[in-house]
Amino acid sequence: MTAPSSVGIFGGTFDPPHVGHVAAAERCRRALGLERVLLVVANDPWQKSVTRMPSPASDRLAMVEACVAGRAGLEACALEIERGGPSYTIDTVDELESRHGIVDPWVIVGADLAMTLDTWERADELRQRVRVAVMSRPGSPLHLPEGWRAVALESDELNVSSSGIRAALHEGRSVADEVPPEVMQHVVDRGLYA
Repeated sequence: MTAPSSVGIFGGTFDPPHVGHVAAAERCRRALGLERVLLVVANDPWQKSVTRMPSPASDRLAMVEACVAGRAGLEACALEIERGGPSYTIDTVDELESRHGIVDPWVIVGADLAMTLDTWERADELRQRVRVAVMSRPGSPLHLPEGWRAVALESDELNVSSSGIRAALHEGRSVADEVPPEVMQHVVDRGLYA
């Protein structure tokens, strides 16, 4: 039996990434003793792309790279973009194991997503192959999903969301406290969310 890895998978649309994403990744890394947390940028976030078209994956990846630059143990990950098509966590788990030998990783989700895990692609298989860290989130009750190897972690309770940031930017309001300066520079340079 291969030993469990000390790698966390923190997947998302990251449209845009914000200080809450960074705080959650760092909190999980410390609390779980992880060597690395991979911020995996979804190519096609299948549960979201039916309601709105996300920004180009290349822009979202560049913003995540800017967000984690110089932060020990946090890495931007382009596996789902490179693979193309809809982004399924189980495919990422398969690829991390076959290409990098990473087994039994932690999957990091917010409390708002924890109860949807059973709807994820190949959920029964995913349940057997990962551990789940459920982060508290303002306005979402913190429940652990039944049948999953899961732990609850308190977040920094930053009340920030990508949708709120997009709305604020569209309306011309400042998001300086919610988005790292490097991400804001990319937003301005590329004319995103205007």
